Amino acid sequence: MMPFRQAARRLAVLYGESFGGKPNGRYRMSAKQIRQLLGRRRLYEDDIRDLTRALLEEGFVLVDMDGFFVVLSANTFVNYRRLSAESLEEVLADENADGL
Repeated sequence: MMPFRQAARRLAVLYGESFGGKPNGRYRMSAKQIRQLLGRRRLYEDDIRDLTRALLEEGFVLVDMDGFFVVLSANTFVNYRRLSAESLEEVLADENADGL
């Protein structure tokens, strides 16, 4: 059975590889492929959590999309706009006024 850190390193290496018509970057994979990578017959919540944590240590994010998984660089999110406290307060006030 492959340790989660080793599996995360392999997933990180795949991020830099050319396949699927792209030179590198984000990719999706099936639960079957993750089971194969981990050497498991079944995937449990703890397995996904442990792999997610190990992959984050490598600088990547594992997203569970229910039918498949996506591997993204954590740097993808660095330049996203930040939610200001005022914007959140405004939305919450609008919801309270609307009775939501």
